[in-house]
Amino acid sequence: MRIFGSTTAALLWAAAIHLPTLAAQAPSSATPQETVHAFHAALAAGDSATALALLAPDVVIFESGGVEASRDEYRSHHLPADMEFAQAVTREVTSQQSGSGGEVAWVLTESRTVGTFRERPVHSRGVETMLLLRTIEGWRIAHIHWSSRRVPSDP
Repeated sequence: MRIFGSTTAALLWAAAIHLPTLAAQAPSSATPQETVHAFHAALAAGDSATALALLAPDVVIFESGGVEASRDEYRSHHLPADMEFAQAVTREVTSQQSGSGGEVAWVLTESRTVGTFRERPVHSRGVETMLLLRTIEGWRIAHIHWSSRRVPSDP
C-alpha cells in the first residue's frame, strides 16, 4: 500500500532523533500492538500510572490541532479528560496495521467510538498513529497523533 509505505518512511525518519536513547538489550515481551492496547485499557480503567508508564518521557502528542510535548505536559493537561472520556464511551478498533524497523515500531488504528460524554452523544470515527521505541523497559510510545470526525447518527 503506497500510503502505508510513505507513512512508514516518515515515522522512521521522525524516530531517528530518538535512536541514541534506545537500549541495546531485549525489552519485555509485549509487542507494540499490545503496548498500544494496554495504553487504551489503562485510560479506560482510569489507571493514570500505567498509561503514563507506557509513554516515553519526551512523548509528543498531536490532537485537535494542539501539541503536548512531554509526558509531564500530558499528565497535567489532557490525561484526566482522556481517562474520563475513555471511561464514558465504547471504543471499537475497526482496523489496525503495525510494522517495525529494528528499534522503532508503528501502530496505525482506525476506530469507532459511541456513547455519551458529559451529557452529549458521541458517535465518531477516529484514526490514530502511534510511534513506539524499544527501551530497556519494553516498547514505549514516543508519538501519538489522534484525529476524529463525527458520524451522523444511524436513522
